[in-house]
Amino acid sequence: MAEQVVALLRGINVGRNKRVAMADLRRLLVELGYTEPRTLLNSGNAVFGCPAGQVAGAAAAIEAAIADRLGVRCAVLTRTGKHLATVLRNNPLADVATEPARYLVGFLSRPMDKAAVSELLSQDFGPDQLRIAGSEAYLWCPSGIADSPLPKLAWSKFGVDVTTRNWNTVVKLAELAGSD
Repeated sequence: MAEQVVALLRGINVGRNKRVAMADLRRLLVELGYTEPRTLLNSGNAVFGCPAGQVAGAAAAIEAAIADRLGVRCAVLTRTGKHLATVLRNNPLADVATEPARYLVGFLSRPMDKAAVSELLSQDFGPDQLRIAGSEAYLWCPSGIADSPLPKLAWSKFGVDVTTRNWNTVVKLAELAGSD
């Protein structure tokens, strides 16, 4: 049985480098055997059907295929539609994050260890707030994303890749994955 999976490509189509056309991404997903690929925006968001036994390896397969066939190296993180529904439902900043465009979810390549989370959360981010829950980081930037230190965090220092999406995009991806 197929499960709905969301692929989040990190750092593509931001500038002139790492360009990936969404039509090419959809075609690549079909070539990999995934079904009914749909993309959202032009920033590397795709939703597709994936056999349950292949979900765990989907990110690595997509990442390798993008490098091999499209000549672009980028991290790919995946979440199931069910997982995205949990991300929305367990929103730790629901009471304070009032503007979806200034509220980000950082999708981590793996959960961080407790010491790293403690170190990160001990930092002073001024009016901005950060919560980490499992493999997601929730970033509330009330004065705007451009002026916030949160999106600029050096996540690699903690041994994780991260790609962020604003709350509106996360909601739309969950809807596309049928997990709303």
